[in-house]
Amino acid sequence: MARPRQFDETTAIEAAAAVFRQRGYNATSVDHLVEATGVHRGSLYGAFGSKHGLFARVLEHGTADRDERLDILLVALLELAPTDERLRARARAVIQDLGTTSDELGRRLLTRARVQDIDDEGEKT
Repeated sequence: MARPRQFDETTAIEAAAAVFRQRGYNATSVDHLVEATGVHRGSLYGAFGSKHGLFARVLEHGTADRDERLDILLVALLELAPTDERLRARARAVIQDLGTTSDELGRRLLTRARVQDIDDEGEKT
């Protein structure tokens, strides 16, 4: 008989999202995720299957903050979508759900990279 889950899944997903936003997918280790979520490695694997599975849940989870959602989408597009057809399809769905444009994604990418700050009208700030 399986033991009941000892953690809140939504809280773990949100903590993992913060790590993926900060570090990106490839630079995030399972140890980083364990530390951030407070969830033991075995429980993370049990709930999400893998780091990739957890990232997919983060991508689908959504958040009230649009910039955070765009940041996760950018990580997916830059690091996973080129070689992962299923995740690419999920990224397309998020793009549609958000109603985002390539201009908005480009502005967010430049802002995150601290290349330049651009407002919603495309003007430097």
